[in-house]
Amino acid sequence: MKKTKILGYAVAAAIAAAGFSSNAFATNGYQLIGIGQYAIGMGGAVVAAPDDPLSAAISNPAGLALMRPQAAFSAEIFNPTRKTNMGFGEIGSHSNVYGIPAIGWVAPAFGDGIVFGGGVYGTSGLGVNYLQPNVMGPAYQYVKNNQVQMPTPTLAQGVAQAYSSITFIQMAPSIAMKVNSHLAVGASLNIAAEQGSFQQTFSPYSPVVVNNRLNAYVGGGLNLSTPSWAYGVGLTIGALYKVNDMVTLGATYKSPMIFTPLTFQAGAQATPNGTQGNPGQYSGHLNYPQQIALGLAIRPIPQWLVSVEGQWINWHNTLNTFNIYGPWQGTNVVALPLNWRNQWVANIGTQYDVNNWLQVRAGYTWGSNPVPNTSAAIASNTIFPAIVQNAITFGATQKLGMGWKLTEAYMHAFSNTMTGAPGSAPFAPGDPLQAASSTLAENSYGIQVGYDF
Repeated sequence: MKKTKILGYAVAAAIAAAGFSSNAFATNGYQLIGIGQYAIGMGGAVVAAPDDPLSAAISNPAGLALMRPQAAFSAEIFNPTRKTNMGFGEIGSHSNVYGIPAIGWVAPAFGDGIVFGGGVYGTSGLGVNYLQPNVMGPAYQYVKNNQVQMPTPTLAQGVAQAYSSITFIQMAPSIAMKVNSHLAVGASLNIAAEQGSFQQTFSPYSPVVVNNRLNAYVGGGLNLSTPSWAYGVGLTIGALYKVNDMVTLGATYKSPMIFTPLTFQAGAQATPNGTQGNPGQYSGHLNYPQQIALGLAIRPIPQWLVSVEGQWINWHNTLNTFNIYGPWQGTNVVALPLNWRNQWVANIGTQYDVNNWLQVRAGYTWGSNPVPNTSAAIASNTIFPAIVQNAITFGATQKLGMGWKLTEAYMHAFSNTMTGAPGSAPFAPGDPLQAASSTLAENSYGIQVGYDF
């Protein structure tokens, strides 16, 4: 595969990332396994067992109808470890600590059995910062005899930079109703803002000699590093059905979230197939996928809860191809392939009431990898390494009295590495000792304060 094409694929990964927290949230693709420390401690298995306004409004708004008036605030430290090989050895990202806030509430409204709730959350995101020296990359002839020239690709030694800083923030005003002693229903209006800034560029060390002539060269690539904001809307509907005192069923559907375009005022650009872009405005839509989740909660005894959940996330419709519109030479749009697949997720969580003031919980989540295990896909997702598949969680809640409660949780996503064929590293074209690779592991630590009115 040509070097410029592989470079373009890696650039496409940055675009796909646009929208999600100046940060690096992940686990289910680029989506957190749960919002709030109760949901994290349960391994995300809360569709049939929401327990606070944070877990309910984002996962199953029907759960709000079963809660007493309350509010909750969560603060989480997210610590991902990311590595890649763009050429000539594995390197790590220079950014690895991020904060995730969330706040939620529920209160009676509009008559008997109807409640209003919701919250504001950081729900997903991505971010990497790679800098790899001593690689071979595409240089473009820029100045000759003091005249600006059309870029002509060649290879030179230099520095590759891959960077993304992405944010996804959501507000979810919700309404829920307890229909009868068995059934509760609810809906959330998902209002979100996404922000992205990213680049993948190559800079030659110095002027290079071509055909015994010394010329000035500059690097190529895509550089949309000025942060841009876009705004979107979607809908979540959910239901809870209490079969009996032991068994509860839960289901939710989240519609796609449709966003306004991300827009960037940028300089000259370069694409995978060598298409050049003039300085000007570039834009692209990055929507959020539709999802379906089904859950089952069982209480073998009153003190013990077991919750299981299955989830389907429609990544293919949003991250298969990303179109960049702008002042390209010869066209107004360039399609960058990402080739993401739909994802299946399985969660299980358990909680035990030790006594009147202490609850302990643990969880496990598995998700199929949305990034195909091919050299091209690995290279194209170099700076979008949303590839972890297995995570374990632990948590606890202490009821402090007078309506106050404190909840803590820890999550560890086990390291996963994807490695392409020999010679597939984006900035070591054809070198059999260098293969494109991505590695991701994650830890998070959180605390949540709740108050029952």
